[in-house]
Amino acid sequence: MQRDKQVYIKTFGCAQNVADSERIKAYYWEKGFKETEKWREADEVVINTCIVRESAENRAWGLIDNIVKSKLGQKIIVTGCVVGAYGRKEIKGVDEWAKIDKFLVWEPIRAKKNVALISISTGCNNHCSFCIVPKARGKEVSRTMSTILAEVDRAIDSGFKEVVLIGQNVNSYGSDFEKESWVHMGKKRIVSRFPELLEMVAKRKLDKVSFVSSNPWDFSDELIETIAKYPNIDRLIHLPFQSGNNEILKKMNRAYTKEEYLELVNKIKSKVPGVRFSTDIIIGFSGETEEMFEDTVDVCKKVGFEIAYINKYSPRTGTVSAKMMANDVSIKEKKRRWVVLDELVNSKITMGEKNAK
Repeated sequence: MQRDKQVYIKTFGCAQNVADSERIKAYYWEKGFKETEKWREADEVVINTCIVRESAENRAWGLIDNIVKSKLGQKIIVTGCVVGAYGRKEIKGVDEWAKIDKFLVWEPIRAKKNVALISISTGCNNHCSFCIVPKARGKEVSRTMSTILAEVDRAIDSGFKEVVLIGQNVNSYGSDFEKESWVHMGKKRIVSRFPELLEMVAKRKLDKVSFVSSNPWDFSDELIETIAKYPNIDRLIHLPFQSGNNEILKKMNRAYTKEEYLELVNKIKSKVPGVRFSTDIIIGFSGETEEMFEDTVDVCKKVGFEIAYINKYSPRTGTVSAKMMANDVSIKEKKRRWVVLDELVNSKITMGEKNAK
């Protein structure tokens, strides 16, 4: 009896990549494949890559190298952000360098049983100097609201009680539909339809509606009002601030100041009782002195984040910071600053886990 063909899918990176891999799985199921968790047993191996962090990219290359060297004869397909940013690489043994678009037309086979990941857009128009995403995923393209809501309804019909709306910057959802603009934090921004979409989803029979990620500079009053209005919208908001120092924020091309970020957080806290925050932080960015780092520590103390995803700065090829700025903070100092913030923000999570045991 001939066995079913098997596919191994390895996902690196963010929730967007996880959602993409759910569609990759559907593509292979349609072709008659079954999924295996062991790459040595697979007929085809798909590596869905991430290059936002050097560590994630290195792990992907390491796995690809191991599979190639095993010489087990599998077909090896590389997709995701590596392909978006670099295109095809001359690596003997890789059979296909597939753009992620190849798989996105398929209805996802959801990996999580209780949470449906719903992609609302792909790409990004915000050119932070350290970030490779615009090169890897291109300009922001929003899915139509009707398509998103139909997918939400199918997820509900399948028994899902929680959805997560995903985009590189959900706040600017629908900006490619509009020509009108508005001003926030002193900067001209494009009108977003995200508050409208979020409200439409929250009105459905769902226990929880979450979203990632948001940028501080276009987190509108309308969005705050929508969150406050619907109790099933998650009270844990992911709001990356990256640095608490205004000079570093300017180098990063982040369109806000420390003071504006804290003002926004306080506004959200005043409008949404019980709100909590998680965040992303980069330490050791080009030119970051100890005094500048202390500004970041100060933001953490004032906000009281639930959790912080702390990253030691590493230049990404193709970004402005890699081309034009020095990587001049030592690895030793980056590690020290990482420990300071981790103990300040995340130690309570570890203590909570210990107490639960």
